[in-house]
Amino acid sequence: MKPYTYFLINLLTISVCFIFSFDKRIQFNKHFPAFLKASVLVAIPFIAWDAWFTSHQVWWFNTAYTTGLILLGLPIEEWLFFICIPFSCVFTYFCLDKFFNLSWLSAFNNIIVFVSVIVCVVIALLHYDKVYTFVTAIATATTLIYLHFIIRVPWIGQASFVFAILMLGFFPVNGVLTGAGLESPIVNYNPKKFLNIRMLTIPIEDAVYGYTQFLLNIYFFKIFQKPAGNYEK
Repeated sequence: MKPYTYFLINLLTISVCFIFSFDKRIQFNKHFPAFLKASVLVAIPFIAWDAWFTSHQVWWFNTAYTTGLILLGLPIEEWLFFICIPFSCVFTYFCLDKFFNLSWLSAFNNIIVFVSVIVCVVIALLHYDKVYTFVTAIATATTLIYLHFIIRVPWIGQASFVFAILMLGFFPVNGVLTGAGLESPIVNYNPKKFLNIRMLTIPIEDAVYGYTQFLLNIYFFKIFQKPAGNYEK
């Protein structure tokens, strides 16, 4: 079973959300096309980022925990990661926004964006020599600036709140990937390329990386739903 560890992490992450997508009260299955378009579009730059970092040994994968299928230098399980994780995240956002009134969280948009951008810019300037830290900080600041100041989306507060809830799942999933409960990590990081500040076994950059990926998935998910006239909050 060891070579299937990463695959099983992806499968377990998506399985419950996928099953409940067909619940008549949720009907997220009707939004599968919008999700697939969004996730593939977001995955393109993130996979390119991933492949470049892997080729430059910013991080690398322990193939003992993968099936051995490699595409562009990445295990096939890593490709699946960019579908399975966003699916669970977007599904969770969809359900919470559907069944609860989260609009009051828009009042926090400004403070979330201003604080996050300032922190990211300062960290990028102080740690420009650490490529994972620098690229993650710049990508996050750029994403927030675009969403808040340029296209003025109203849902950053809602998305940030949901992402905080998603951290309950982030810790076990990324924890296993970074070595929790295993003989060695599935994903290994070059300590010279990031801050080396970890939340248990997880580099803090992973959480910021995940936040950016989540925001972009939500953004494009909403765009691809608009022709149907549904779920445009």
